[in-house]
Amino acid sequence: MRAIIMTAPGGPEQLKLEEISTPEISSPSEILIEIHAAGVNPVDTKLRANGVYFPEVGRHVLGCDGAGIVKEVGDSCTRFQPGDEVYYFNAGLGGTTGNYTEMAVVDERYVARKPNNLGFAEAAAAPLALITAWESLFDRGTLYEGDEVLIHGGAGGVGHLAIQLASNIGARVCTTVGSEEKAEFVKLLGADHTILYRKDDFVDATLRWSGGDGVNMVFDTVGGETFSNSLRTIRNYGEIVTLLQVPADADWKSARNRNLRISQELMLTPLVSGLHEMRIHQTEILENCCELFEAGKLQIHLSHQLPLEQAAEAHRLIENGSTTGKIVLTIQ
Repeated sequence: MRAIIMTAPGGPEQLKLEEISTPEISSPSEILIEIHAAGVNPVDTKLRANGVYFPEVGRHVLGCDGAGIVKEVGDSCTRFQPGDEVYYFNAGLGGTTGNYTEMAVVDERYVARKPNNLGFAEAAAAPLALITAWESLFDRGTLYEGDEVLIHGGAGGVGHLAIQLASNIGARVCTTVGSEEKAEFVKLLGADHTILYRKDDFVDATLRWSGGDGVNMVFDTVGGETFSNSLRTIRNYGEIVTLLQVPADADWKSARNRNLRISQELMLTPLVSGLHEMRIHQTEILENCCELFEAGKLQIHLSHQLPLEQAAEAHRLIENGSTTGKIVLTIQ
């Protein structure tokens, strides 16, 4: 079968289309999936540039997100049967084959039914970003109806889903974006207020929007100085959830004096650390979101759909920045 192979860290040119062996079911709980699309995420570009989590195997297939059709099932499988359409987050961190390929073997407990109203490309774009947004708002964070939340990078892959999830529970959403076009885009998704961060100071703008008290929660998808400045937008006893490393010079004293809760989100932890129950929880998130997609309460925006052999170009697009929504590789 065809696959995009990486043999050493480096630039996008390290991604090569090659033929590899088709995987086979080796456990009764596994299913064989014919992949129709694979999501491309920023973590893929970081692994390609800096090295994978599990470098022992010299040839790696990246790609954590996939969507496709079940072709075979193991003897103990009860959740799926051949012909079912599914989407999932699995592998892609080195070692175990990821989803930039034509076939994958996945434990059925880590797979969810594909939303009926999504194509394979849209479904493949969702899992990592959806799980990240959900865990940030509702697991690491504690967002409730009526709360005010500042979401940084609202037009991005994670941000545009987080806006919808927050809006769906009745939270009021303020978000930062880079252009007027992106401001219009996120308003259609449910954002109540937009801040053009290149023109306006987001701290002042957020405080004005929140009546001077600050927001209940900040969801930080940017890190660095944005994290540090965001602390000033949070009301007493509020919280911030960040996807990035907390800066060493963060104002911990002010955060402590105002009883701020600071949480970090890395949705890869269950996969990296082999935490089975947490991986099942992530599957449950995808199942919950399947219902939201089908109810018309959630949508995913694709900025680019490229064929598998253009994986290197997909990585270049992500590293160039400023994409709206997600990038997907389609597999014939």
